[in-house]
Amino acid sequence: MSGDMPRDSAEGSSRSSANHLNQPQPTPTPPLSRYESQKRRDWNTFGQYLKNQRPPVALSHCNCNHVLDFLRYLDQFGKTKVHLHGCIFFGQPDPPAPCTCPHRQAWGSLDALIGRLRAAYEEHGGSPETNPFGNGAIRVYLREVKDCQAKARGIPYRKKKKKQKTQIKPNVDEPQPMSSSKQQPSLAA
Repeated sequence: MSGDMPRDSAEGSSRSSANHLNQPQPTPTPPLSRYESQKRRDWNTFGQYLKNQRPPVALSHCNCNHVLDFLRYLDQFGKTKVHLHGCIFFGQPDPPAPCTCPHRQAWGSLDALIGRLRAAYEEHGGSPETNPFGNGAIRVYLREVKDCQAKARGIPYRKKKKKQKTQIKPNVDEPQPMSSSKQQPSLAA
């Protein structure tokens, strides 16, 4: 009987720890990037929004109208003051006093949100052709929000012009080398 038991208790524990070292350890997953974390939160928020609809909407039945309703719903949590047409501060970038105009989601925030949701939809098995976040109505809505907020704040958004590649133009004063096909006849005959 004594032959079946380990002689040293330390020896027995080292065997069990050796077996533990030979077992494959699960590799820890790297933490998500800020973008990936935000995309996951946005996707979960949108999914919860669809579940809270009466009647609940399945993701497979979601269309661009649900997305537009979601964007309008988010306005109540916005922090950007958007002056109404009747407001005395309409069109002023820095109003001197407070007013009763509503807060809305900023255009840039909505644009980034749609980009993340569009990517998340496709990552969750949706096809690009049926992606409700890529619908033309969403782009029109975002453009209207952008224009409305720009006018209300008095700050026009302008498209940035693409930088043109600078070409080296020959100096008119310097003589130009002649190409082989257009050589002048020599004056010496």
